[in-house]
Amino acid sequence: MGSTGMTRATETDAERAGRNVSDGAGMILLGLCALWALITAAMHDGRPEGVLLAVLAAAAGCATGRVSGALLPVAAPCAGAATGLVLAVTTPALLPGPPYADPLGHTGATAAVLALATGAACCAAWATPVPALRSALWLPAALIALSGAVVGSPVGCVASGAVLLCSLAAGSMPHRGVGVAGLALAAAGTAGGVWAVAAGALPGPLAEAATDRLGPYRVHLWQDALGLAGRAPLAGVGPGHYGRPGTVAPGLPAEAGPHSAPLQLLAEQGLVGVLLLAGVFCWVLHALWRAPRPTPVVLTAGAALTVLAVLASLGNALSFTTVTAGAGLLAGWATARPWADEERTAREEAVAGERTRI
Repeated sequence: MGSTGMTRATETDAERAGRNVSDGAGMILLGLCALWALITAAMHDGRPEGVLLAVLAAAAGCATGRVSGALLPVAAPCAGAATGLVLAVTTPALLPGPPYADPLGHTGATAAVLALATGAACCAAWATPVPALRSALWLPAALIALSGAVVGSPVGCVASGAVLLCSLAAGSMPHRGVGVAGLALAAAGTAGGVWAVAAGALPGPLAEAATDRLGPYRVHLWQDALGLAGRAPLAGVGPGHYGRPGTVAPGLPAEAGPHSAPLQLLAEQGLVGVLLLAGVFCWVLHALWRAPRPTPVVLTAGAALTVLAVLASLGNALSFTTVTAGAGLLAGWATARPWADEERTAREEAVAGERTRI
């Protein structure tokens, strides 16, 4: 009995140490993202403010989510879901966008807010130990998913619906590792598909269908991003340089952007910037995999963040501080260790220690 108690305590300490190492690695990655943006901006006289603001918003959101999730594991994501819904419904001007961005564009940012809000509501439902409250919390999650039609964002309906379905499926998934791996493959597949469309690597009929669905304007922007990346593949042309006069194809406005986070980083910060972005996403999934929260909570948050990654690959969702801060909050809530769990673990270890002495 004594050896069993000691083994359990040692495993708990090892898990805590592993999570601390994971947290430190994440902060280092975010710091490298900011540092590389400053370096490439200095090399090419660029404007790194957008990247720095996104990194700051994500880090602040994650820290806030960890603290509030530890104190209020159910109420905090509930409040976040309500805030996201209010922002998407009452302040559409918060997410402006030019007409050429259809059918995704700025609606991708609206869809991202709705997807994150749906994920937060579902996380709250899975986090509560009260069955009646859990059943009641599925209703606002469904309402958020349907609210995309109210704000004129069909992409938001699809994105939120996907998060809701994934959350329901997560309740019957015994091993979170399989789910996390599937989410990583979905994000990587989307990014690879965007590159294939931009590079013209798809067969003719499939390329035409993809261009018609995404919009010729968007595909032209992606192709221009690849063209810029070819000039400086490692370090890019510098943050903020894409969209300046002379850097986009004729007929496109000077303020046009690539509307794809991986392609924008590839054009402005080169392969190093893309690898850092991929590293941050992989770190988030790894942190969720190691998180002490229940598997449905972890996979729900992972599904919402993967939907955000898909939207960011297709649109300009990460250009909005609301979205990056919301993503950090959701990641923080899903990886927080509630104080109630800490106190229960401490009591169990104390009981095990008493039995060992006896």
